[in-house]
Amino acid sequence: MISSVITVKLKDLLEERGKSIFQLHKETNITYPTLHKMASGKGEGISFKVLEKLCEKLECFPSDLLFYEPNPAPPTVKPQSVPAHTEKPASTSETPGTTISGKDLITVAEVMRYLSKSESSVLRYIKKYGLKAEKVGRGWKILRKDVEAFEKSDFYINEAKK
Repeated sequence: MISSVITVKLKDLLEERGKSIFQLHKETNITYPTLHKMASGKGEGISFKVLEKLCEKLECFPSDLLFYEPNPAPPTVKPQSVPAHTEKPASTSETPGTTISGKDLITVAEVMRYLSKSESSVLRYIKKYGLKAEKVGRGWKILRKDVEAFEKSDFYINEAKK
């Protein structure tokens, strides 16, 4: 079994794309038992070659197939509140003199829930269709107002809701 904190989301992607394990096996030449183990969460690992074939055929990123959730570490120090005057200044796209609070920035997971879309769809909106976002560490942070504006955009209204 792949590590308890790494989940393979092959079954979800196949359902989303209306494909079966057998169809994917025929299209990629990856053995059926390998795909079945991955889809059922019983795989022990995945080679880069297999990952590359899956991403190519399913038109997705490795992050769409693999989900990593770190074990929560027990807090060692009690968190302290940050005074409002020490918040980071807004980005250059914001009005000068304004600040952005942590509540204004949301993650891809929060955008997924808000728009009722998959992770791969949200990442596609960021990378190809103009949803403004900033890469922070390994993830993305998006201003809540940018998600609301994107939801009202012609592209989202005409294409994404199909």
